[in-house]
Amino acid sequence: MGRYAGAFGPHAPEATYVGHTYPEHVFDTGEVRLNYAVAGDDSKPPLLLIPGQSESWWGYEEAMPLLARHFHVHAVDLRGQGRSTRTPHRYTLDNVGNDLVRFLDGVVGRPAFVSGLSSGGLASAWLSAFAKPGQVIAACWEDPPFFSSEISPVVGPAITASIGPLFGMWARYLGDQWSVGDWDGFVAAVPHELADWQAHVALVVGTAEPAQNLREYDPEWGKAFITGTFMASCPHDVMLSQVKVPVLYTHHFRMIDEGSGGLIGACSDLQAGRVTQLAKSGGQSITYKSFPMMAHSMHGQDPTLFSETLVEFFSRFTG
Repeated sequence: MGRYAGAFGPHAPEATYVGHTYPEHVFDTGEVRLNYAVAGDDSKPPLLLIPGQSESWWGYEEAMPLLARHFHVHAVDLRGQGRSTRTPHRYTLDNVGNDLVRFLDGVVGRPAFVSGLSSGGLASAWLSAFAKPGQVIAACWEDPPFFSSEISPVVGPAITASIGPLFGMWARYLGDQWSVGDWDGFVAAVPHELADWQAHVALVVGTAEPAQNLREYDPEWGKAFITGTFMASCPHDVMLSQVKVPVLYTHHFRMIDEGSGGLIGACSDLQAGRVTQLAKSGGQSITYKSFPMMAHSMHGQDPTLFSETLVEFFSRFTG
């Protein structure tokens, strides 16, 4: 066992959490307690922000005041992230999506716009397809790993050729619910077990302490991706073919590594093409915007551009 075994999570709040600008609230779905923050006036249209994997709601903290000029903003911690409940053996896209259906009903209470990053973008896509009628007005998918986070995708590189090896290291060295906690072993192994670009993404070489976002993250999330359980009941091609609301899809930096053939980025151009094809097949509009020099998180790198992009798109569907 490492020196951080069992150190982080809702059971150890003093070691895990820090304060933030916005007050935090809790909504109990019956299975999980979802932590969230709110910004803006409730006279404005609701906007639900869904963070990416290993990100908590406060990843949106710099973007929230900009968005709050136009929306009543709700930013939520998904199950297994932030202050929300850990759910061993129950990390699936369908469960995450249904958590958000309950949240939209129980907290937001009226038709809302939705935007999610990365795995949160998959959840935004899930809501675009499977939310209750009338819950979602329109959605933004911020650089999700469509197909590239599946074990056997219908098109393009699989998770084993993208970010999967890093998730595997989190699972092995940190363990479900931080049960292993061997951070020192993880840092030492990164240069040997990951490709150069993956090691850069890991951002841990020489890091003595786990980053704040990882303290708030259950590494079983990553294991659910590399074992295929997260997507098992919701193949991406099936989900995308059932989209029922207008969508903005932002596609960020991507390239194929010449040495390994691996995907650097969330989604290849070939995969993105299939995304738009499938989303249009159900008769809904999809607006594709390419930001080839943008980091995975636009709302983290450039909150102003992110806010302007959402406002411009969502304004098409307001009054």
